[in-house]
Amino acid sequence: MNWTLLILLLTPVAGALAVTGGPSGWARRLALTSALVTLIVAGLALLQFDYTVAGPQLVLRFPWIAALGAEWVFGVDGLGLSLVVLTSLVTPFALWISPGGLRLPRLFYSLMLLLQAAVLGVFLSLNFVPWFLFWELSLIPAYFLIKLWGGPRAGAAAFQFFLYTMTGSIAMLLGMLAVFGVAGSFDFAGLAEAGQSGRLEALLQAQGPAPVVLIFAGVFLGLAVKVPVVPFHTWLPDTYAEAPTSVSMLLTGLLSKMGLYGMLRLLLPLFPGQMAQWGGVLLTLALASILLPALAALAQSDLKRIFAYSSINHLGYCLLGIFAVGAAGVGTGTGTLAGVGFQMVNHGLTAAALFAFVAVIEQRTGGRRGLGDLGGLRAVAPALAGWMGVVLFASIGLPGLSGFIGEFLIFQGSFHLVGGWVAVALPGLLITAVFLLRVIHQVFSGPLPEHWRTFPDLRPGEIAVFAPVGTGLLILGVFPGVLLHLFQSGMTLLP
Repeated sequence: MNWTLLILLLTPVAGALAVTGGPSGWARRLALTSALVTLIVAGLALLQFDYTVAGPQLVLRFPWIAALGAEWVFGVDGLGLSLVVLTSLVTPFALWISPGGLRLPRLFYSLMLLLQAAVLGVFLSLNFVPWFLFWELSLIPAYFLIKLWGGPRAGAAAFQFFLYTMTGSIAMLLGMLAVFGVAGSFDFAGLAEAGQSGRLEALLQAQGPAPVVLIFAGVFLGLAVKVPVVPFHTWLPDTYAEAPTSVSMLLTGLLSKMGLYGMLRLLLPLFPGQMAQWGGVLLTLALASILLPALAALAQSDLKRIFAYSSINHLGYCLLGIFAVGAAGVGTGTGTLAGVGFQMVNHGLTAAALFAFVAVIEQRTGGRRGLGDLGGLRAVAPALAGWMGVVLFASIGLPGLSGFIGEFLIFQGSFHLVGGWVAVALPGLLITAVFLLRVIHQVFSGPLPEHWRTFPDLRPGEIAVFAPVGTGLLILGVFPGVLLHLFQSGMTLLP
């Protein structure tokens, strides 16, 4: 047996216990140490991964509840491993950016590590029962992190976040219980094979046409809320704006990927017929998720709310690729889905980095983050302007940076499948560029207000963290094969 993935999953849990039992003054250091150990174990899993073998690897299986078809099965394919590495990178980044002097520091950092463990469990589980268990467990630390350490309206934002996601989860659970009722299995690989062969849909159709639509809708709703898909997105702007910035980094960088990952693991493989039948509706939702948040971002002046709407907008490109493959009803969409996977990783890094830059600005301005509060900072903080500019241009999709690769592959692949829909989505790229360039202009250009003449630039320790992130975005933009090669492994669970 290979125990790497189990060690990977248990490391943040052990770290949370160490933080809880350790002295308050050591909470942040212990949490960072745990996160860095997790990153090392994720790197070990990456070294053990065989790029020439299709399907899940490093599989570890334990029996659990046979009557429910539930067993502990952990494994990774190229997509899962890339998201595991992303989780292991973003978490220490978020822990590092968290401010000092937090009240109840042991509780805060232990909840952050438990949230990391739950997200890892989602990306590692290959059976729906433990997968759903980790999916639900992620809500608990996220809720308390928002409520206890968030802004003035954190209580309402946390409640809205919990209510939306719990409602979606219940709908998804009911749908998957119905699937289990006809298939007798919760194993992802077995369900994917039954779905792709048409056997699963035939079994569901035997129960009548209405249940099939309701089952598909239930599973879709649970995943759509998590991404989120417009119009199920209204919880996100308030949640991201009110949550502590380090928590917002995990919400946008990691938890949103859980929804997209579920679409690739459940919707596409299990319901190809429904994806094709409802393709027009799904693509309309994808276009709405691209265009409407981009327009909303133009109307914002708060940096966190701008980047919150930007997050929905960028995830909309992933939805376009997924729904294009589903709507076309084709047997292969590997190129498009590779673009989706690439964009998921790109967005996880860029969105988390942008919120980290907001945290840096807030720490230097006493909590101000409005566009009207800033201006001309390039004159006194050239390093901040430079590295934040790299991340913003990667978000825009500038050629040579990572954002361009994912968006190009998605649009190229989707155009051959649903060309008319892609044409409607193209203005979203322009609107995205406009509101992000507006951020660059109003934060860094123009006259420098007198009270910001002593604004500190990035310190050496901060540059040591932000520079590798920006350099990584450049490397992925120039050498995308480093990541795309990973997505070509283990696509057996996908169309």
